[in-house]
Amino acid sequence: MTKSASETENRVEEVALSGRWTICAMLFVATTINYVDRQVLSILKPVLSGSVLHLQPLLPGWPTVESSINLTDVQYGNILAAFQIAYALGVVFAGRLVDRLGCRRGYPIVTGLWSLAAIGHALVNSVFGFSVARFLLGLGESGNFPAAIKATAEWFPRKERALATGIFNSGAGVGAILAPLAVPWVALHFGWRASFLVTGVFSAVWIVWWSIKYRTPHGKSLATISGQTSRIPVASVAWWKLLRYRQAWGFMLGKFLTDPVWWFFLFWLPQYFNSRFKLDLSHLGPPLVIVYVVSMFGSIFGGWLPRGFTHLGMPLKKARLTAMLTCACLVVPIGVAGGLHSVWLAVGLLSLAAAAHQGWSANIFTTASDMFPARFVGTVVSFGQVAGALGGAIFQPVCGHILQLTHSFVPLFLYSAVAYLIALLLLRTLAPGLREAFPED
Repeated sequence: MTKSASETENRVEEVALSGRWTICAMLFVATTINYVDRQVLSILKPVLSGSVLHLQPLLPGWPTVESSINLTDVQYGNILAAFQIAYALGVVFAGRLVDRLGCRRGYPIVTGLWSLAAIGHALVNSVFGFSVARFLLGLGESGNFPAAIKATAEWFPRKERALATGIFNSGAGVGAILAPLAVPWVALHFGWRASFLVTGVFSAVWIVWWSIKYRTPHGKSLATISGQTSRIPVASVAWWKLLRYRQAWGFMLGKFLTDPVWWFFLFWLPQYFNSRFKLDLSHLGPPLVIVYVVSMFGSIFGGWLPRGFTHLGMPLKKARLTAMLTCACLVVPIGVAGGLHSVWLAVGLLSLAAAAHQGWSANIFTTASDMFPARFVGTVVSFGQVAGALGGAIFQPVCGHILQLTHSFVPLFLYSAVAYLIALLLLRTLAPGLREAFPED
């Protein structure tokens, strides 16, 4: 007798593998390192404009001044575009690489690549040099989320995946918290170049930890252990054939429209606080830390939210969509941030929007494993990462040109306010009820 999709899903939900939360902790640490590396340049942006840093050296004989390069808003936007184009190109192969090599071997490879690229920023002397270093950083960092989502699909039952994703995704907030705490201090004492070197040792330790600790459960995915098997062997499905499914396009469009908002927060908020409220390098830390502390809790709460709705009697997928609608609505107030005169009111609205984005992100990532079997999740997530990176590659130069021409953040915050509602509408249109792409017969 053939089992229904709901019966199969229930069997998956009953599986709870010992050690899965240790895996989640490792994913959290990797994501934290990932976001520290990508945040360093944005923290330094206000001083990378031809200024001279007067250092406070802690070591005898250390230089007391350091010159920076002359970086305009348009040039900065183009550097960010180089990162995101590389991210899009890299993630095409990263998801497939992780699907073929597995998480244990594939994840350390991409982590090592992005860590070397991050350190390489300290060696450059020009806008072109930053563009090259940023391009290589994008290639490496493109593998983080496909690997992490695949590991989550292998180790966690469906009812826990959004929570697990929310927890490791909160590492993005932690990384964004650590960066404004550490980078200004390092830059003011040892120079801006030294700021790009701080995470190399942590990356090396993580790679050793992961290589020793991580194992695919019993050599199989959790879905296989629990009895959820696809009738379509992974080797028989070319990656591009997954694009025939409307579910993949719904996921991709959701990422295309909303990922640029998070990139905008990550890469341009230091500039926003500096230009709007005249906060210099030594005063940028507290507002940014508050925004990303709140975003970290938003990631965890947003990941838990579908379970909360299921306790009210909702089916899991309806609960997921309801959680996404809640997060989309909480971003809307950010539309007024471009005209604010109070730094703390701006911090409050940005904190709410960043938290809502992270809650949204935890759930939209999990829709990939809701709609596709675990063996295809890495590839489908890579599609979404490509779409999000391309959206960012378009949006970042637009930001640079708008700011250099108008000196106003208003249009950028208005887009941010409505992007999530539009994305949810498109997802629900293309994948009503998050219907599975490979339903059981």
